[in-house]
Amino acid sequence: MEIRKLNTLRGLAALIVFFSHFSDQTGWLNGALGGGAGQYGVMLFFLLSGFLMAYLYMDRTFNSGQVRRYVLARAGRVLPLFLLVVFASFFAQSFGYNHLYDMADWHAVASHLLFLSGESVLWTIPVEVHFYLLFLLFWYLAGRNLSSWIYVVVVAIMLLLFFSNFPRWHGELWGLDYNLFRTLRSLPFFFVGMILGMQYKTWVIPDDLKKHGFVLALLLIPLMFPYFSPITTDDKTKMWLSYEVLMVMAVVFFCLVYLVPDNNRLLANKAGDFLGRISYSVYLLHLPIIQWVDDFQQHTTWKLVIALGLTLFLAHFTFLLFEKPVAKWIRKTKAVSC
Repeated sequence: MEIRKLNTLRGLAALIVFFSHFSDQTGWLNGALGGGAGQYGVMLFFLLSGFLMAYLYMDRTFNSGQVRRYVLARAGRVLPLFLLVVFASFFAQSFGYNHLYDMADWHAVASHLLFLSGESVLWTIPVEVHFYLLFLLFWYLAGRNLSSWIYVVVVAIMLLLFFSNFPRWHGELWGLDYNLFRTLRSLPFFFVGMILGMQYKTWVIPDDLKKHGFVLALLLIPLMFPYFSPITTDDKTKMWLSYEVLMVMAVVFFCLVYLVPDNNRLLANKAGDFLGRISYSVYLLHLPIIQWVDDFQQHTTWKLVIALGLTLFLAHFTFLLFEKPVAKWIRKTKAVSC
């Protein structure tokens, strides 16, 4: 059963990242939407990812056939466009074009292909893959009727991360950059999404508690942007290491998924469906486009229109002609939910 609201949330997450990077790159609105605010869009992506993994797979039998389908579905969803962007960046840079991602040599390419690290916004893809692998453990526990242990493991890992101050495991290994710190700091968002996804089919929310007004919880996200935030501590700039930020993002996500009615027009509409479908392409393609457009001798408002229009057009084009058909081929036409 599709939860249509999630399409819009994917699109919103991609747009948060887009506008934040545009604000940083061009100084639009005096950089008010930048300063790392795009991280809140990434957090939404991770919450969604954890939620969907649990929602789609936790009640399926854990066996080799289902695991194979899971691996093909995840590979088809993430790898094709990621690999295209990595190799395109490398070859473009080899010919002197530097508006894509920094892939100076084969060591940089290998770090990406082995999911050890990621350049710029590409850092999220190795983190996502790491979570996909870790999720197999939780799925195994659920398949062995040991779901209660999932909560124990999640709480234990989150406590360990907190008291160890999120170990800074990053550096170079055999000439290849690696960065596990990014994975460790992101895990709590996956975990919260996963726990909420585990409960979605069984929790019964009273009808009198479901209100369209809960969509206003979205306003909590810009309220955490560094430029607007009333917070005076380092939490507003070191958001990944703050469990307070995690709590606010979890509240926003819970309100939108559980408390906002499924027929809410702001979250369930054709525009949201469209943005949700192309959100991954938007995420991977937007930054090179913004950097290229910023070289134009145009007013910032026109740069915004051009950059956003090009991003949406190319993302749609890439999704239809590359991302979607290649994903279908990888799955070998098996009926696998995405």
